[in-house]
Amino acid sequence: MCTTLSALAATSLMTGPSDAGPRSPEPCALTRTDAHHSEGLDTWNAAYPRPARGLDAVMVFLSFPDSHPLTTPQQLTADHFPATSRFFERASYGRFSLRPHPLRRWIRMPRPSTAYAIQRDWKPEQRAAYLRDALAAADGHVDFSRFDVVYFVADPDAPGVDSDATKVVNLEVPLRADGTDIRRVVTVFERHPPDRLVLAHETGHVFDLPDLYRRPADGKGDWDTHVGDWDLMGSQFGLAPDLFGWHKWKLGWLEPRQVTCVRSGSARLTLEPLGAGPGVPVTGAAGTPVFGLGRGTKLAVVRTGADSVLAFEARGPVGNDATTCRQGVLVYRVRSGAQSGGGPIDVIDAHPGTEACWEDSVYPPLADAPVALGESFTVPGEGVRVEVQGRTASGAWTVEITVL
Repeated sequence: MCTTLSALAATSLMTGPSDAGPRSPEPCALTRTDAHHSEGLDTWNAAYPRPARGLDAVMVFLSFPDSHPLTTPQQLTADHFPATSRFFERASYGRFSLRPHPLRRWIRMPRPSTAYAIQRDWKPEQRAAYLRDALAAADGHVDFSRFDVVYFVADPDAPGVDSDATKVVNLEVPLRADGTDIRRVVTVFERHPPDRLVLAHETGHVFDLPDLYRRPADGKGDWDTHVGDWDLMGSQFGLAPDLFGWHKWKLGWLEPRQVTCVRSGSARLTLEPLGAGPGVPVTGAAGTPVFGLGRGTKLAVVRTGADSVLAFEARGPVGNDATTCRQGVLVYRVRSGAQSGGGPIDVIDAHPGTEACWEDSVYPPLADAPVALGESFTVPGEGVRVEVQGRTASGAWTVEITVL
């Protein structure tokens, strides 16, 4: 209760002088750790393809002896593309393109779908048998050496297929085909039509991004308490599913000059909406669409510990965030030592006493988390304050961040 009251009290109008501290992003770049999908970004994990260029993905469609497919490979391709490619094109500001190469026919697996005991928590030996059979069946039809990403798409109507089992399989001992090592495969078991943006979420794991949801121990309760709607890796159903600015920095989609590290004192910044890129219209101060944003500052960071930072970014109804519930400056904590699924990112709620968008939000308590225009917010327990002072004519946000 005390924490909630202090957070509420900190949301108010403020003015004050400013003395900007150092701006170089390097001191705020957390060191990558041994944690699975670590949020450290000082170096890139070379075991994963970095999406800083065009990558090619093959889609292999698998049928089974115990079921006749009711859909076609073309229909299943349309379930995921071009939506997945468009998501990454917008998220990367055009710096990355995902090029799908779907097969045009079904590839028959040697065993019935029920023989593989497909489920979310798949037994390793049955999962390995599925991958071996799939690779052997497809090898005569696919030159795997040509592709950066592999999608094995199962007949969604086969009796042994569980749509909850869609995931990325990371292999300690890679499969080998056509003279190339295959270290990870996206196994797709989605129904037709599939969950929204599910393939984009799984592809994010291929690029070393972690799960940001909380999985309850008993499978019950809310999964979205860490980040709510605010990142695809938390929920593909989110109202604002664009990737966090921290993830865009990690993936190489933000240039160093677009990231500011605030180390001491106060810094006045102009933050562009995270979703704004070249050619993407943003609502300006007069309420009319304007263009021209995309190369300015997107992310501000305050170091809070050896493996933790606070991040600040402007979120609004732009690009992948077109259906966002509330706009403003979003604050979140990043920990590089936390495992995927263990809360590596937590959105900090600037309005803990209220909720929003009950009908559509995956987690209404965080739907109104951003600091709104004219408000200030002191992060509980951190001694860091952010004040949202105004909007520019082009739609960017002017903020002041103070390390108290």
